[in-house]
This record gives sequence, structure tokens and C-alpha cells, in this order.
Amino acid sequence: MDSISELALFQAIVESGGISRAAVALRSSPAAVSRRLRQLETRLGVCLANRSTRRFNLTDEGLLLYERAVAILESVRDVESEVSSRGTVARGLLRVSAPSDLGRRRLSTLLAQFARLHPGLEITLFLSDAGVENMLDGCDVVLRFGLPGDEGMVARKVASSEMLLVAAPSYLDRHGAPATPEALSAHNCLRLFRRNRVRGTWRFMQEEGLSDVEVTGALASADGAMLREWALAGEGISCEAAWDVEEDVASGRLVRLLPSHPMQRIDLYVVFAPGNPVPPRIRLLVDFLIHEFGDELQRLKGARS
Repeated sequence: MDSISELALFQAIVESGGISRAAVALRSSPAAVSRRLRQLETRLGVCLANRSTRRFNLTDEGLLLYERAVAILESVRDVESEVSSRGTVARGLLRVSAPSDLGRRRLSTLLAQFARLHPGLEITLFLSDAGVENMLDGCDVVLRFGLPGDEGMVARKVASSEMLLVAAPSYLDRHGAPATPEALSAHNCLRLFRRNRVRGTWRFMQEEGLSDVEVTGALASADGAMLREWALAGEGISCEAAWDVEEDVASGRLVRLLPSHPMQRIDLYVVFAPGNPVPPRIRLLVDFLIHEFGDELQRLKGARS
């Protein structure tokens, strides 16, 4: 058995949680998988795991081999992808992160479409509004609002969106609508919780420049979609990207507030690690997303005009 196959076998055993589950995943038998693992241990001259019928625990040597195997196999997939496809086909594992509401309402469909275009690709989508960073959180591609904290990353602008203050008619019936940004202090504002900190500042564009308004409220969440749900339920005022609430505003489920006091726009970036070259699976996805989000924004602008 060649070394790459041995590493792939060992990775499958570890990530499946043991020999029996790995056998199912590999469409083999537990006896055959166990035999191949013993052969690997004999060749290396070390015990890689302490195993019984109920437990499968890596030794220090096994943990070292697993960590190296994951990196090596990913590099092999990148090389194979680049050489075999000459950069026109995406292959291998692609780990993508995005803000929650954007991921559910826009990105999930686009990633499924991209996966159909590239059958050799395996995509894992991680949704979070906590401010994910590529290296820190182990993602290949991160869609995020604002530039990344890691200056070593490549950031390409995907789109720009208005930020809208919205509330449900039921909330406005009970509490009225604020007449100025400063009047928000008397309202229950729904706030985003990010990286262990509640964001209590909303930024408006005034003639003299940017103006920050401090807001408070009884409800905050790390999930942006939850803020929208609370707003729809009449729990308070939410600050939302236009593309997340376009349909709600058009249908009357939400009402836009303070339209004569525009808020600072937000920029959506797709962030990835530099490379020479950038792996095709990443480069092709980035180009695809920039193109598709551009078409989506043009459609929304046409619907408003």
C-alpha cells in the first residue's frame, strides 16, 4: 500500500471515530481496515492508537501522524486539482463561512449551484455572525462585512448594501416611530453580539460626516437572522442589510424607519489566503460569487426602480 493511501486510511479511521465506522465509510470490512492499520504501525514501528471494542484513542505518535496527514492530503488534492484541470475545475474540500442570514437566504443556493458545476468538490458551510477569521477558524473562504482582522489575507469586495432601520407595524403601534436617530435611545433596539461584545453603536451619515448613536435594548444575539425574526415579531427596532429585508419591507411585514437619515453602507468581502497560485477551488468560487452577487444586486435595484 502506498504512503498516500495509508495516510488517507488513517485519516478516515480517526475522523470516523474508530475502525468499525471507518469500514462503513470506506465500504470495506472491519477486519480489512484493522489489518491495514496494523501494517502501517508495523512499518512505522510505533503504536498509533489504543483501541478496544468501545474506545479508539490516539497515542502521541498517532496524533502527530493525523495532523501531518491532514495537511499532506490537502496539499495533494490541491496539486492534483491544479494539474488535472489546469485551473478550470474545482476539486477537493472547500470550507466556507458566512454571516448567518446571508448564508441561509443567499449563499446556500449559490454554493449548491457551484457544487453542481464542479462534481469533484466537497463544500462545508459554516454560518456565524461572530466575525470569523480564515486562519483562526480554519476556513478557506470567508464572506464577511468589513475588512478582515488578519492583514495577510486577500479581500475582494463582493457587494455593497444600504443599512436600513426596520420595525414591525405591531411594534410601531405600541411605541411609535423615532423622529431622529437620537430618539432611538427611547426604543428597544435589537443588537448584534459579536466576539463576546454587544455592538451598541449605530452609525449614520450626516452632512458634517459620520455620526455614532448609542442604542440599548433587552435583546441581543450572535445570529443576525434572530434579530430579523425578533423584528418581525414586533419585539424592537433592528438594523439590517437591505438585501436581508427587501421582501419584508415590500410586503409591509417591516417598515423602514428614518429614511431621511441614511446609515453608513456596509461592504461585503470575500476573504481568502494568498497563494502562488491560489488553488482553483478557491479562485473559481471567488469569481463565481462576485459575478452572482453582482447579478443579484442589479436585480434588486431594478425591482426598486
